[in-house]
Amino acid sequence: MASITERGAELRRLHHAPELLQVVNVWDAVSAKVVAALPETRALATASHSIAATFGYEDGEHIPLELMLDMVGRIAATTDLPVSADLEAGYGDAGDAIRRAIGVGVVGANLEDQVRPFDDAVAAVRAAVAAAEAEGVPFALNARTDVFLRGAFPSPEQNAEEAIRRGRAFLDEGATCVFVPGRLDEDTVSRLVAGLGVRTLSVIAVPGSLSPARLHELGVARVSYGPWTQRVALAALQRTAAELYAGGVLPDGVPVLN
Repeated sequence: MASITERGAELRRLHHAPELLQVVNVWDAVSAKVVAALPETRALATASHSIAATFGYEDGEHIPLELMLDMVGRIAATTDLPVSADLEAGYGDAGDAIRRAIGVGVVGANLEDQVRPFDDAVAAVRAAVAAAEAEGVPFALNARTDVFLRGAFPSPEQNAEEAIRRGRAFLDEGATCVFVPGRLDEDTVSRLVAGLGVRTLSVIAVPGSLSPARLHELGVARVSYGPWTQRVALAALQRTAAELYAGGVLPDGVPVLN
């Protein structure tokens, strides 16, 4: 199995490579195994929303960090691929959260700013980077700003300007890339790439988002899918249950993935 140093270096490389890094989010050991088994998978990323839902918690750091990290560690233990964890806003101590995540085998993380005051958001990124450096592990910090999700300003242009301001500061502190979630149109993605730099922007895909091919053409570094992968799986489960209750039978040819 690759060492944690090798996995960390690989995750950093994947973020800066010419190709778009697609990470299909997972939420437990078996979903990780299923996605990791695909030859196209180069890295895994957890979804905090999905892990919280697995244990019956609402999203937003309601799940105890210990329980979140236990599942993240189980996911990392299933694969030789690099794993990035969604650590929300750092659970009150971004540096400690990063240190503990590395301890369970993680080599990258999302860290959201929740549109906190600028200096506080930058300080959290600084603490996260310092914690990874102290552990001696190459680490891919996907520093997230929520200006679009929270509608910090009344216009997309103003939100983009603030995302770029924060993102540049995060990059200056050592973040690998800047995560700007939201349903972003092509003009906004282009503006963000121009302001942050090619292969430094990370986005989330939601229904109606730009295709991976177009994101690649625009210079995006990474695209993830957040809780939507779990929602697709749960929708399929509920649909199957409804068909069985209606007198249906299990379809032939279902692969045994567990």
